[in-house]
Amino acid sequence: MAQTPTAANTVLVGKKPVMNYVLAILTLLNQGVGEIVVKARGRAISKAVDAIEIVRNRFLPGKVEVKNITIGSQSITSSDGRQSRVSTIEIVVSKKD
Repeated sequence: MAQTPTAANTVLVGKKPVMNYVLAILTLLNQGVGEIVVKARGRAISKAVDAIEIVRNRFLPGKVEVKNITIGSQSITSSDGRQSRVSTIEIVVSKKD
């Protein structure tokens, strides 16, 4: 399966510890990126939400806002040919002016 390139303002959440994604979000915010898109699917959705909440409440309280949340699902074909649906989420956050 071909991988599509991700934008410089996108954080893809997966199997790493939550603090890795918190650091990625904070780094992008400190670099002056206007909006950051945090994407996750399946079991990683809760990790993405946790990362954003840690940034909003612990590291930058009152300085970060959630602009948009988009939910959906994707159809995934496993190695044995079965198709299943996986939930997805995209959360857009930005620094308050």
